[in-house]
Amino acid sequence: MNIRDATSDILKHKYEVHSTERVITPALLIYRDLVLANIETTLCLLDSNPDRWRPHVKTAKLGYVMEMLTARGVLAFKCATSLELLTAIRAGARDVLVAYPVMGANAIRIRQIAAQNPQVAISVLVESVYQLESWFGTDIGIFIDINPGMDRTGIEQGRAADIVELAKLIRRSGLEFRGLHYYDGHLGSVALPERARQAHAGYDRLMHVVWTFQAENIPVKEIITAGTPAFPFTLSYPGFLKSGFVHRASPGTVVYCDATAMEQLPQEFGYVCAALVLSRVVSRPTTEMITCDAGHKTISVDCGVPNCLAAGTNLEPLRPSEEHLPIRVPKNVTSPQLGDLLYLIPRHICPTVNNFDWALIVAEERILAVERVNARGREGPLLQQ
Repeated sequence: MNIRDATSDILKHKYEVHSTERVITPALLIYRDLVLANIETTLCLLDSNPDRWRPHVKTAKLGYVMEMLTARGVLAFKCATSLELLTAIRAGARDVLVAYPVMGANAIRIRQIAAQNPQVAISVLVESVYQLESWFGTDIGIFIDINPGMDRTGIEQGRAADIVELAKLIRRSGLEFRGLHYYDGHLGSVALPERARQAHAGYDRLMHVVWTFQAENIPVKEIITAGTPAFPFTLSYPGFLKSGFVHRASPGTVVYCDATAMEQLPQEFGYVCAALVLSRVVSRPTTEMITCDAGHKTISVDCGVPNCLAAGTNLEPLRPSEEHLPIRVPKNVTSPQLGDLLYLIPRHICPTVNNFDWALIVAEERILAVERVNARGREGPLLQQ
């Protein structure tokens, strides 16, 4: 399906903001009420139980938005960096999984943060006995990372005996075995019916691992599955209900959504894009081309070209360079003029948010506040003393 066809409704949404004369572009716009609507949509899909959601905060990035989540009772999170961990804690998180294989000085930093915040249940991922030494003598929980076929991190899920043996070593080491982490993000490019089949087949294999644990009398406290692409099918998998363990889904992109998520998720879910980039037309190099100030240093191009859609228009963004985004103006479409504003919907909002130091919070077509993107980037390169 063409991404423009799949996201035609979001192109019609009214994103205009009043009083933009003093806004330096490109600028990140976060629409407060649309974020709240996406949060409510997700909670509704999770039977109004915020404890079933462990969103990854690599998307949210702002303490302002994380506080919107904790205010609705979402207290368990995932993160990838120590700065994201700190931001989540300051926003009121009570349970955070560092869902990234931290080692060396990175692991020492996580230990420091855990020691300074004993009120928060902090956990990490492991896939090997060689990673356990970093956590000896701490109260940090351990999740075993399962590779569902994405081949990025984790133990292949067909190696159930090895997974169970690692859990035994965790427990013998005096560490807390929290459960299993299973991120099937590689299914995003698969069409919905086939994605459902593949996702459920993977969950069947995951449950086989769980049954192997049960046969060894080893409790599995929590199973974490599904980012945004597999979220519909982790919801519909019956094996996760009344299973004897806590099951949490971990989509993070749904807080803001983007053009890709709108393509991947069923339209009836009712999500809407809540974070856009405001850009100005800075050139008209030909009669059929314009250029705006939103290159790939502004809007991530990791999901391909076009890297965004222009809301409310039929303009066709092309391949960006560092600071420039050339856009084709189709025939019979009125060309924007120099200085005109464009509201751009990224295909991948997570790294796009990470490109900005500040965000403009918008509601009722007004800029309500300017908020720092607290978890952008990383902490300094040297350990704090």
